[in-house]
Amino acid sequence: MSGAIGYYVHHVGRGHLHRATALATHLAATGGPAVTGLSSLPRPADWPGEWVQLPRDDDGPADALSGTTARATLHWAPLHHDGLRERTAAISAWIAAARPRAVVVDLSVEVGLLVRLHGVPVVAVVLPGRRDDPAHLLGLENADELVAFWPAEAHGMLQGVPPSVRDRLHTVGALSRFATGAPEPRPASLGGPRHAVLLVGSGGHRAIAPVDGDGWRWTTLGAGPGGWVADPLAILRTADVVVTHAGQNAVAETAALRLPAVVVPQDRPHEEQRTTAAVLREGPWPALVLDDWPRGPAATPALDEAAALDGRRWAEWCDGRAVERFADVVRGAA
Repeated sequence: MSGAIGYYVHHVGRGHLHRATALATHLAATGGPAVTGLSSLPRPADWPGEWVQLPRDDDGPADALSGTTARATLHWAPLHHDGLRERTAAISAWIAAARPRAVVVDLSVEVGLLVRLHGVPVVAVVLPGRRDDPAHLLGLENADELVAFWPAEAHGMLQGVPPSVRDRLHTVGALSRFATGAPEPRPASLGGPRHAVLLVGSGGHRAIAPVDGDGWRWTTLGAGPGGWVADPLAILRTADVVVTHAGQNAVAETAALRLPAVVVPQDRPHEEQRTTAAVLREGPWPALVLDDWPRGPAATPALDEAAALDGRRWAEWCDGRAVERFADVVRGAA
């Protein structure tokens, strides 16, 4: 049996890919095992191992996709879809050839089931929110190990699951591609407006329309023309406040850089961002959580209030060692 590890990377959002790359890079730097990526995303330039390019299973006319949930027992398995048939066959072929010791699934109930039916241990990444639907419960019980990227102190991030799931959850803390540490403080002599950075992510955030003025200037990072930046670190290091949605990757990167934040959750399936926002609101973390973004001049007091928070309090959320704990879980499963 080989020592290979597989990592299935979901194609929506960027957090799945950032986590996969962090794990693969860490294992490559610490003596393995090697990680093979399996995804319909293109192979990243900095991926250190092999990559299996999978066909998409969600393309084609929407009205041609039928039976996608198998009467609510699955999340996505459209009938008679060539892409689905080809991607599952490709995963099976890789398992047969590589004989992996374990596969990380980030994130798909169906891929987790497929891997386990080949007799391979599954390390399932668990997202926040209410995960009590039949498909989620099936996937969670099927997995050999469960990993969550929030700290153990963040109570209430996973809702609706039985003790048999909750007790197996490895809460490893937030995982960011950035090294932890606060930006250099801005010298008072610089003067001028303070800097708010809006993180809208790959999906955008239509609820926030930044306008310069009242002592603040804005930079937008994310979806839209001129907004997407592959490596936003240099810009984020100049921020006084980050305004962001409550997606895991955005919060992790804000926390890693110890930046105070205004968090405005978006509506996502399974109450994912609303759940994270509620936990942030109740906890000690330096985030001002708003249900809606204030319009016009009312936005300035929110930025001012957030700027007064101590960004160092993010250390408990993201201590910089999540990838090490993640790797320990994967090695254990293998």
